[in-house]
Amino acid sequence: MSVSMFAAFWAVSVLFVITPGADWAYAISAGIRGRRVMPAVAGMLGGHLIATLIVATGIGSIIAGAPGVLSALTVAGAGYLLWLGIGMLSHPSAPVADQGEDAGSPLKWALKGFCISGLNPKVFLLFLALLPQFTDVHAAWPLPMQMTALGLVHVVSCAVVYLLVGYGSGTMLRTRPRAAQNVSQISGGLMIIIAVLLLAEWFF
Repeated sequence: MSVSMFAAFWAVSVLFVITPGADWAYAISAGIRGRRVMPAVAGMLGGHLIATLIVATGIGSIIAGAPGVLSALTVAGAGYLLWLGIGMLSHPSAPVADQGEDAGSPLKWALKGFCISGLNPKVFLLFLALLPQFTDVHAAWPLPMQMTALGLVHVVSCAVVYLLVGYGSGTMLRTRPRAAQNVSQISGGLMIIIAVLLLAEWFF
């Protein structure tokens, strides 16, 4: 694959990554809660990587042709976002001191992050529609390898942006408890809106 192909895909990928969504909301929540940004982001990256591998191996085309599977994935993903969003609204995150209140285990934050991106059908469908457009059947690399490489470029972009969002929000809000709670509630509301739009777009 040519460097220009990677560069073109990276530019498109960044446009998607810098658009605030459920991933941003979760990264902000992790930043507010202290040292949970790394596991939260790692979990979300894992979800993106799994979506990449599903598309690269050809399983994605099979799933896309099975409306029942995509419907189930949509309901599961939207339901999970609703559950998280309601929880953030009713129990907004507050800054946690290093030796203070427990912010939750890193594994728990990683699993939640994985579910947020891994259960989001939009991530999967985005890769299914986007990755093949930047591959070359005449290239030396097989198509699955090309798609995997492009997916890794996207994962790196996600890592940079989500870490900046998480640590940036933590730095700005750690000493402002009230502002942190307000931002957490806004993030929860955003997750609920995304869940509702996801269901409405898919079923209506």
